[in-house]
Amino acid sequence: QVQLVESGGGLVQAGGSLRLSCTASGRILGIDTMGWYRQAPGKQRELVAGISTGGSTNYADSVEGRFAISRDNPGNTVYLQMDSLKPEDTAVYFCNAKKLVTTGIRYLEVWGQGTQVTVSS
Repeated sequence: QVQLVESGGGLVQAGGSLRLSCTASGRILGIDTMGWYRQAPGKQRELVAGISTGGSTNYADSVEGRFAISRDNPGNTVYLQMDSLKPEDTAVYFCNAKKLVTTGIRYLEVWGQGTQVTVSS
């Protein structure tokens, strides 16, 4: 069974920083793309940042220059360094893995359970 386990959320003042981590567990052979999405109350879930196996990254315009996504060498853990946080960054942040291959099953997409990030003004 595959799971994405997130950590690192919390409460921070505007201008502060947080670092989110997400590790995929299970008999994983490879993951194509990992990323972070967020969903604020009353809003749709949106892509925050993504990183491919080769290290290519993409960011939402709203976080460009403030957030940085990275991935460890085996490729099963993804990080999101969030600096200069703003109240509008408040949301539940979800880890996402696309095209995840295990010893027995190929998953098109897997989601984490989400971690709350709250930025106070």
